[in-house]
Amino acid sequence: MSDFPVIDLAAFQSADDDKKRQMGREVDRICRASGFLAVVNHGIADEVIANVWSAARAFFDLPAAEKDKVRAPYPGYPYGYLGPGAEALAKSRGVDSPPDLKESFNGGPLSAPPGMTDPEALGFCYAETIWPTEPSSFRPAWEAYYTAVTDLAARIMDVFAVALDLPEDYFRRYIGQPISALRALNYPELSAPPPEGQLRAGAHTDYGSLTILLPQPGSRGLEILTPEGAWREVPPVDGAFVINIGDLMARWTNDRWVSTLHRVVNVPPELGGLDRRQSLAFFHQPDWFAEIETLPSCLDDDESTKYEPVLSGPYLMGKFKKTVM
Repeated sequence: MSDFPVIDLAAFQSADDDKKRQMGREVDRICRASGFLAVVNHGIADEVIANVWSAARAFFDLPAAEKDKVRAPYPGYPYGYLGPGAEALAKSRGVDSPPDLKESFNGGPLSAPPGMTDPEALGFCYAETIWPTEPSSFRPAWEAYYTAVTDLAARIMDVFAVALDLPEDYFRRYIGQPISALRALNYPELSAPPPEGQLRAGAHTDYGSLTILLPQPGSRGLEILTPEGAWREVPPVDGAFVINIGDLMARWTNDRWVSTLHRVVNVPPELGGLDRRQSLAFFHQPDWFAEIETLPSCLDDDESTKYEPVLSGPYLMGKFKKTVM
């Protein structure tokens, strides 16, 4: 997959207006076709990445009884530990499927905005993250990474604005207090190939504006569904994040951009299909009360919108609840 698109974020940020528009046109082409691309020269320090990576691995190495101490207290609670068999992502699309072969730790915004009183927001997106006490490095490493990828997401949204023929800072008004979530995923080592139809992560689309994925270096199994209807592997790109747009961005653009189905499959054992693998996924989501309606640049003069306006938070909450086992 040598043609997998790669965007140099530092080059965009230092470019003049003409070069930015040229790069924006390329991003627009990518997001119309698949919505998946890699971002290099992203500006996040190697130390920040290494610290959260090792902290997450140390957490997943703990005995099950220790991890269960920070388990989500009831089905539908968004944060804390989710053990194996707790989720089936394909169900978000109404597809009945076996549980995904993974475990995860999930955390939300690091604080609630001053004056936030909406009970659904406080009970869902701003619910307390249930922090583990071991390893001791976990919370500071997590918070440093969460802060860094929040900033990265805002810079990518600037690129998206240019790609959509909007002012570069257009999306900033919607993401002053984003309700983004960070998920550390562990796909445990398998002793034998799983039953037919059971995947490490079932086919799904993401829900928000964009996802920033950090896969384990060299790992395989992430696939996207091409416009031709074929599953195609996303290759690991050294030093890069994999970015994909979600359902909310597709809705925002009146389906000019696509939120592509993707999954994590079990590659053959000889290719590492039984090996343990890990990833970090940051799900960027506009502010709870951000009203998402079709962008003016995504409507021709005689074209009508496909979607009614929605509020970012309640929209996300409805999507999430469909995946709970």
